[in-house]
Amino acid sequence: MEEASRMNVALVQKLFPRTDFAIAASGLSTMQTFAPAVIAVGSLYGLLGAFDVTPGSYFHSMALVVALLAITVLRMPRTATSQLFGGNFAVVIAVSVRWLVVLAVLFALGYVSHVSLHYPRRVILTWAVLTPALIIATTVGLQALLRRMLGAPANARKAVIAGCTDSSIALARRLRDHNEFCISIAGFFDDRGRERLKVNGEVALLGTLADMPDFVRRNGIEVVFVALPIRPVTRVMELVDELRDSTASMYYLPDIHVFDLIQSRGEVLDGIPVISMCETPFQGQRAAAKRLTDLLLTLPLLLLISPVMLAIALAVRLSSPGPVVFRQRRYGLNGEQITVYKFRTMTVLEDGPVTEQASREDARFTRVGRFLRRYSLDELPQLINVLQGRMSLVGPRPHTVAHNETYRKLIKGYMLRHKVLPGITGLAQVNGLRGETRELEQMEARVRFDLEYLRCWSLELDLEILARTAVRVLNDSKAF
Repeated sequence: MEEASRMNVALVQKLFPRTDFAIAASGLSTMQTFAPAVIAVGSLYGLLGAFDVTPGSYFHSMALVVALLAITVLRMPRTATSQLFGGNFAVVIAVSVRWLVVLAVLFALGYVSHVSLHYPRRVILTWAVLTPALIIATTVGLQALLRRMLGAPANARKAVIAGCTDSSIALARRLRDHNEFCISIAGFFDDRGRERLKVNGEVALLGTLADMPDFVRRNGIEVVFVALPIRPVTRVMELVDELRDSTASMYYLPDIHVFDLIQSRGEVLDGIPVISMCETPFQGQRAAAKRLTDLLLTLPLLLLISPVMLAIALAVRLSSPGPVVFRQRRYGLNGEQITVYKFRTMTVLEDGPVTEQASREDARFTRVGRFLRRYSLDELPQLINVLQGRMSLVGPRPHTVAHNETYRKLIKGYMLRHKVLPGITGLAQVNGLRGETRELEQMEARVRFDLEYLRCWSLELDLEILARTAVRVLNDSKAF
């Protein structure tokens, strides 16, 4: 997800300025809602004509179900962020996943009602492949049209910023790079000079704070961002009072860049505004989407590879004494201890207060175990952990309890990685940070990627990590 999409969505929605543009944007949003249903039903009847099939009552019933599913399941999110900054790849992934859900529901209904035989296979298969492509192309086109419309120069409001801070400079940069926000920053006002602020030429200083009210009135400024520290509250209140002699909209911009925020967003608790500084990305619908994706991918994968897992279990049993599956305590969601499953690859079963990390030439490996670790086959039993809800397919890799207790004292923010379910693979692993961590810097780098995953999570990111994992597992030089 692009960095600009992290701006407060509610604020963005309020800043869409011109009525005519807003009406047109609402029309496009409505088209985005109903386009999947129209395309799905239209392509179904179109293929019936192309294949010279006369639609009977079964097809009319199917079309009605498809329309309802398309409106509820295929409808793209209508938030400002998704409309303005959803990339084409994100659209492809989102539509593809939702379309698989629609097909799964249709096949389940057909199986239960015993009516699937009434539908010609060639028509249904062609429809199942063609429809998502048409929906993706339409959605991409509507989003491009919406971005172009909202980014028109005539739709932009003129704005200035009171206070030159890291947050306000970042805001100005994002508004400059993304004209879809419909705001043009004229410059900054600050009582400190350019030399004291140590800013470069991209920051246009227009004067002191005392100069700003008159500038706003004379130049028709429509939006004022106040980015002053809250400590000199008297000065802030004076500035706000002076600006009330204009028609400019005002927004306060807290300087939150001094904090290392995770999933920061504005909230209202019984009328009291608060800003979340550290929160899990998995709440409400996002948590449900994450869990549903895990189940939809894990169940068929387990069925597919069950013969392989049985063969591995037999090889482990015959190769050396000991259990087939190694159980080890690790930290899971919210730092609670969970039991993680792996195929046994060593001659020892370490799960105590001191655990020695595996190394490339570790004498504890069995012959079968070394092969399993080379291709990460020893991790396959963790798919059971995913079904149990103790792990996810993607997330920070769980460390042993002993290693957790060591590194939580050495690395700032280490335990924040437990704000989400641990994963079989993760962002750190696909960026080459797996295996033994001899140096503290190696673990610090891994934790940085884990926290970045928390900040930037999306369903598309999970699917990208899974795809990159599938490629790396065959040629990962750090696997042993």
